[in-house]
Amino acid sequence: MSMPEGPSSLLVVDDEEPIRAALARYLTQQGYEVSTAASGEEALAILGRQKIAGMLLDVRMPGLSGIDLVPQALELEPHLAIMMLTAVTEATTAALCMQRGAFEYLIKPIDLVDLGRALERALRRRASQMETAQVNQWLKEEVAIRAAEVRRERATLERVTIATLEVLVNALEAKDPFSRGHSARVADLSAMIAAELELSDEDIEVIRTAGRLHDIGKIGIREEVLAKQGPLTPAEYEHVKDHVIIGTQILAPLAHLHGAIACMRSHHERWDGEGYPDRLRGEDIPLGARILGIAEIFDALTTSRPYQEKMPANFAVDRLRDLAGTAVDPAVFAGLEAVIARRQTLVFLEDTNPA
Repeated sequence: MSMPEGPSSLLVVDDEEPIRAALARYLTQQGYEVSTAASGEEALAILGRQKIAGMLLDVRMPGLSGIDLVPQALELEPHLAIMMLTAVTEATTAALCMQRGAFEYLIKPIDLVDLGRALERALRRRASQMETAQVNQWLKEEVAIRAAEVRRERATLERVTIATLEVLVNALEAKDPFSRGHSARVADLSAMIAAELELSDEDIEVIRTAGRLHDIGKIGIREEVLAKQGPLTPAEYEHVKDHVIIGTQILAPLAHLHGAIACMRSHHERWDGEGYPDRLRGEDIPLGARILGIAEIFDALTTSRPYQEKMPANFAVDRLRDLAGTAVDPAVFAGLEAVIARRQTLVFLEDTNPA
């Protein structure tokens, strides 16, 4: 009979002492390390304190029966190779034990040679199960590591993509001293309004990104129209309105910007439905777009333009208050008002600090 690699620890569980002794003696002669238990309770105590590879278990015992012991033993040692020892009349019960996780059952009186072979098969099966479990765990860990690497690579690519697009926007704005820094200011103000409205950190960052890129579509607008100092003609205004569609088309292939694209497309919609490009009304306009829209109006009012002097922040808030309920969402206006009031307080405090 071939020997298992290295001595395996076995546990013989039977309430009849002569059977325990005979089995222990035979298995010890075969090179196994053998422990014995007279009851299910004693077997659980042994399993709790030492490593056992295989268990020979009598089906019928006083107290905790074999059928009840099987799941409890496997909970302590998931890879335990359990072989049931049963009388012919208890074969059905032994089969139920196999449903609960036992490997095999042998009918008493037991042929020792048959026992030895069955035990070897059970231990080989146990080793195979443990190897499979180990490989599966290794694969799971490898997959988790690779997935984390892919997520990091994707995040890096997304950051690089956004940064590259921001460079294009900044280059576009740099051509016009009145527009320089507009997108960055709108992005920061929009993020502060979103935080004031208690949006999630993820939503705030989507809105910040949308703010930084919201005018990228102006790349497709004729330069003489963008640089025009006076009022636009109706045809020129219609051409400028195309920038939201152009921006959406530019960014459409970038799946990770899906949320930002929705904000960008609709940031010129109006609360009363008179905006563009889709004439959305009220809460049909994405919240991020409503935030971007009011932030853009505020920035336009408070920066110098060829056709107007810049307006003090408190005057701009008053002007927007008049637009609440028509051009802008009243709730978003309340968020802007709170942000601007806090910003002015902070500026005041900074101005009064001693040098």
